[in-house]
Amino acid sequence: AAPAGAAAFSLKHTEAVSVEVEAAGCTEAAPADGGRRWPLGKGTVLRLGMRQASAEAGDNKVTVSYYGEGGQAMDQAGVFLTGIGLSLDVDADRDGVVEKNNPKKGSWTWGPEGQGAILLVNCDRESP
Repeated sequence: AAPAGAAAFSLKHTEAVSVEVEAAGCTEAAPADGGRRWPLGKGTVLRLGMRQASAEAGDNKVTVSYYGEGGQAMDQAGVFLTGIGLSLDVDADRDGVVEKNNPKKGSWTWGPEGQGAILLVNCDRESP
């Protein structure tokens, strides 16, 4: 929560973080340098996202600075973020190497000499 008496806020964030501010029905991207201030208001929403996976845990940060009616700095709050990269690529030809552009990913051949990816899904009904 914002400190009592705060009237506005600004945001600073590392380049790998994307921040959107939704206030008074408008959404805009927050600049990384903290150069833009928004009035505090009920219903203001911050959306945080990561543009890339982190090199290490907690290596990205968002800092919110709060300002009083006269523009004086009051307080700060921050959050450290870790972006996690997920890949659905597979070792399609089963050679121990996951390749993003393997042409065999689009087909499946069953058996010990087979190739391709398989996803097993439980599709039966557990209850009537």
